[in-house]
Amino acid sequence: METPFVTSIIKKVAEQIGAVVLVDPECTFVGLITFKNGNKTFFRTSRFSINSSGSVAIAKDKGVSSFFLNKFGYKVTEGKTFFSEELCEEIANSRDIDAGFYYAKELGFPVIVKPINLSQGIFVTKVYNKQEYYQVAKKILQKTSGFIVERFYNGNDYRIVVLDDEVVSAYQRIPLFIMGDGQSNVLELMQQKQETFIKNGRKEIIDFEDYRIKKKLRRRKLNFNSVIPKNNIVYLLDNANLSTGGEAIDFTENIHPDFQKLAVSITKDMELRLAGVDLLTSDITLPIVDYTILEVNGAPSLTHYASFGEVQMKRVENLYLKVLKALENENNREKH
Repeated sequence: METPFVTSIIKKVAEQIGAVVLVDPECTFVGLITFKNGNKTFFRTSRFSINSSGSVAIAKDKGVSSFFLNKFGYKVTEGKTFFSEELCEEIANSRDIDAGFYYAKELGFPVIVKPINLSQGIFVTKVYNKQEYYQVAKKILQKTSGFIVERFYNGNDYRIVVLDDEVVSAYQRIPLFIMGDGQSNVLELMQQKQETFIKNGRKEIIDFEDYRIKKKLRRRKLNFNSVIPKNNIVYLLDNANLSTGGEAIDFTENIHPDFQKLAVSITKDMELRLAGVDLLTSDITLPIVDYTILEVNGAPSLTHYASFGEVQMKRVENLYLKVLKALENENNREKH
């Protein structure tokens, strides 16, 4: 079985500090690291035991983490959580799918509808009307028990990765897009993009069946057979997650100190040591004028980021090396 990208990076950096990595051959993204001093730690993809299980759970629940971030004085997206019928009955709460629609109307379309606790941008959708709202909300409730309806904000989407007091990387995330060549149709351009991803070690990222892509194309009066004029850019998704085909523009070298301080303090306040802070702002290289926190990720995956070039790969290797060194010296207390 092929070794996953993240596992191969962990093995490489573990070797540098004389640690031994035992990987489950049936499940190659899971392993046990044994350090020279006898300390041990498990990993599962990019999840290390550096953050406490409670803090990771809070960060993963987007509604709860938004509540705490707001209480800490940070600017968060305006939104509310809504639940499946079963959960509404269980917790005696009337915030069901219909209440969610009335709230969306109150905020004003378009709004963002996203699952309460799924990662990698799954089902995050910009919806423009009642029909789209119900379509997306029902899809989410088939997978999980709740979703968030939030105001749509303009701005550039950035991720700032923090380890303890240091910003390890900062990059702008651009949603999945294709660029026309005047000859190929949308489907062919998507296939070409997929091939480029695979060549760069990013695997098959584009989900050709993703309802959001078809919806986005329809909004522009396009479909898979449409030929896109040369140099015309067509965005296929609204969310900018790298795991759904987004691209990264690196700002690690020129992120403004204001944003460095902000990301470090958010990470500390959320009781995390390693975090990906996702926010919207106009320009991360300038002093803070305004920003909105999208979410805080307690187990940021940097696999896609590492595939953008040698500099990025080196940053990810250095981050994992620092994480392993920190874990090597940790007391053996219960962690997630």
